[in-house]
Amino acid sequence: MTSAAKLPRFGATVGARRETIAIFLVGAAVYLATDLGRSAGRPDFYYLADAFLHGRLWLEAPLFPTDSVVLGDRTYLPFGPLMSIVLVPLVAVLGPAGASAYEPVVNALMAAASLAFVDVLLRRVARLTATQRIWIVIFFGFSTPLWWLVLNGGVWHEAQILATLITLACLVEAFGRRRPLLLGALLGAAFLCRVPVILAVPFAAWVVGRDVADLGDRFRRVAVLAVGVAPAVAIALWYNAARFGSPFESGYGLAALPDFLAARRAQGLFSLAHVPMNLDYLVWRLPRFRLALPFIVPDGLGMSIALTSPALILAVRADRRSRETLLLAGTCLLVLIPSLLYYGGGWFQFGYRYALDFLPFTIPILARAVERSGLPRWGIALIVFGCAVNAAGILWGHFG
Repeated sequence: MTSAAKLPRFGATVGARRETIAIFLVGAAVYLATDLGRSAGRPDFYYLADAFLHGRLWLEAPLFPTDSVVLGDRTYLPFGPLMSIVLVPLVAVLGPAGASAYEPVVNALMAAASLAFVDVLLRRVARLTATQRIWIVIFFGFSTPLWWLVLNGGVWHEAQILATLITLACLVEAFGRRRPLLLGALLGAAFLCRVPVILAVPFAAWVVGRDVADLGDRFRRVAVLAVGVAPAVAIALWYNAARFGSPFESGYGLAALPDFLAARRAQGLFSLAHVPMNLDYLVWRLPRFRLALPFIVPDGLGMSIALTSPALILAVRADRRSRETLLLAGTCLLVLIPSLLYYGGGWFQFGYRYALDFLPFTIPILARAVERSGLPRWGIALIVFGCAVNAAGILWGHFG
């Protein structure tokens, strides 16, 4: 990468801005068209936002029996606080019940903004044609778990959409001005939605020190990055201690669960025993066949990424000798590891929703691959196939 003062701004024109805005508007329209009229039934974040407005960290009564921690007359959520913090203004105006009615709109706008960030990121990473950029945007928007998360929303999915948006903003900065404080703050914000994203810090440290010849200056930039991350880590530790008496107790180990999930958690919140299950959901899981329409149906546990996101194979066409490619691929693996060790498996889902933690880091690899080797017809066919598979998942989500 060149120095921050000489960063290429491929296509940073009025036409480029129009393209990004068009992607946002079309993405929002598609997400809204497939999302409106459906309620996930878990508006916990909206009620927690209302609790924050009233100076509480807890709900006064449990909304649902599972994935909540009930201690006396207080109900806590084990999830990170940022989604509720973001919702505070909307809840302040409409109240928790009124605001939660707009959850489909909130989710659609966050996902559409993610697609806009993908477009901006592609311009900063590689010299691609508009057609190539749009195909990669379509891949990310409709051939990954993002579409499913928008459809289903609720306390399990909404924060993951926000984490995706923030992670993509982080990558835009990483391939842009590389300001250490902002990069750290963005990573910290993503961490307050999805904890595994914090494992992208080594990549961010490499980014801010890249092409900095002076060792002292490189150390200073990495230290500023750490300063940017630190407030989010401090907030998470304080939030845990204030709720459960320990900075290292998030509540995931205390939450009420269905019996089958409680049995898994008894093997360890994180354990090697869970790896085969998660690999199955991510890599091997296939739909079930039955002798009745529609003949092929998912089971709600997972779906092979080879079916939902087959165009990822294009990434192998990137320069595998490039340090950047290797570090991005390593970051994907690092971010994925906690989910592979986790007891939950992501259920109920189409595809493997935890994959969305690492998928943003594949976008620069795909961009480099297409810049280097082009976007072949078979690559476009794989994107279309993946979109069709996920569209079938959306129909299944609506009609079972």
